[in-house]
Amino acid sequence: MEMKIGIDAGGTLIKIVQEFENKRKYHTELTINIDKVIQWLNQIKFESLSLTGGQASIIAEQLSKPTQNFVEFDAASKGLGILLKEQGHDINQYIFANVGTGTSLHYFDGQQQQRVGGIGTGGGMIQGLGYLLSQISDYKQLTDLAQKGDRDTIDLKVKHIYKDCEPPIPGDLTAANFGNVLHHMNEDFSLENKLASVVGVVGEVITTMSITVAHEHQTDNVVYIGSSFNNNPLLRKVIEDYTVLRGFNPFYIEHGAFSGAIGAIHLNDNH
Repeated sequence: MEMKIGIDAGGTLIKIVQEFENKRKYHTELTINIDKVIQWLNQIKFESLSLTGGQASIIAEQLSKPTQNFVEFDAASKGLGILLKEQGHDINQYIFANVGTGTSLHYFDGQQQQRVGGIGTGGGMIQGLGYLLSQISDYKQLTDLAQKGDRDTIDLKVKHIYKDCEPPIPGDLTAANFGNVLHHMNEDFSLENKLASVVGVVGEVITTMSITVAHEHQTDNVVYIGSSFNNNPLLRKVIEDYTVLRGFNPFYIEHGAFSGAIGAIHLNDNH
């Protein structure tokens, strides 16, 4: 059985895709366990191994077999195009936001991607700021709690400011993330609410930047991918709702976090 492997080795997670007989197997490993991945690769048989991501060269250096290394932005764009087609989304011009440890923004013009920006809000901020507020370092525990939270006493919305009259912009828009805290000083803020508000600010900043560059490039389509959506439906909801509220079309892609790994395999086809 001829197996092709694509690996996207990022700052927090290593995304692994195995393709054989038109089937695909997805697997994720923490980047701190990179030696385990190298050991596994040195033990198994494969037809080709394509690498991308910031830690790719570390893997390549310690393998006894030949590898090909690709620029992660091109790999993510190629893989995303494949997933969009497979999932029935017929769009050929869009912004895509790759929400990993941080967030990278790209414009796809129908032919190729161009990086149009990046922001420091992403999964790293959810974990880092989440830890500072809760002392919880376990990602699953952190995101599980966030799903149960309510942001109302922490975030200030436009409707909180325009109490007795019609606001000039939608009342559900956030006026100030964490801006309602001082109005509720006599209340206890639960971990769930604090963590939901962290997810909220991350999601809203990502959306605001994404739709700004979408507007600049005259497209209404914004595609969201990346590992930060793992075990985090709240992040997806915040981003999708906010994108719609601002008048743009959000697309969430299943297995989108593996776009780079899939793309690395198929960029290989063209060389």
